[in-house]
Amino acid sequence: MNNSGLYQRLYRNRFELFFASLMTIMFGSLVVPLSFYERVLYPVLFLVNLITGTLLISHRKGLVKFFALLFAVSLISFGLDFFDRPDEFGFVEYIRLVVYFLFYIVVTIEIIKQVWRAKRVSKNVIMGLMSGYISIGLLGFFLFLSIELVNPGSFNGLLIDDVSDAGAKVDSLIYYSYITLLTIGYGEIYPVTAVAQKAAILVGLMGQFYLVIITAVVVEKYIRHSQDKKA
Repeated sequence: MNNSGLYQRLYRNRFELFFASLMTIMFGSLVVPLSFYERVLYPVLFLVNLITGTLLISHRKGLVKFFALLFAVSLISFGLDFFDRPDEFGFVEYIRLVVYFLFYIVVTIEIIKQVWRAKRVSKNVIMGLMSGYISIGLLGFFLFLSIELVNPGSFNGLLIDDVSDAGAKVDSLIYYSYITLLTIGYGEIYPVTAVAQKAAILVGLMGQFYLVIITAVVVEKYIRHSQDKKA
């Protein structure tokens, strides 16, 4: 198989590859030792996610160059942290946060565009639909984390003994982001500043808009396509 054929095959399955990388990032720590996951596997999985995200926008040359820059910055930052994993956010961690925030903003928008424009609903489109929803949750996490870093104590109930415990903040805010996105709202973590409260409202609205609009459009296309096949 030549390079062009391989690329076309990968591009046809771009949503499946991106979804798989997201799932391993989200739930990889459930099947491997936590220390190994955080030290070795987590950086690798995020780099793989960047690569699969680049595949999603590979038809846009300008964005490919931008994503290549993000990948290079991430690779360098993970290399700097490999031998000395910090207990609190430093310059490298802030750079990485910006990189991922930008990455998921662009990828989420691109996923929504491609799913919206799809003429037929295939398994790959369904994977794209799910990937978009998970990406919104990650955007919510980066938003909440940014607020907490700028104004510590914006969220009450974070499972940390030390306010500088970066790893615990990350885990708690990822959990809180998806609980908010899913509108479950257990209430053990809640925003206590005006900015954090507005951010929580925004994430909840984004999740509802996605389900009501984007998912509804995909379902309508699937029903119409199924009826056309029967006709």
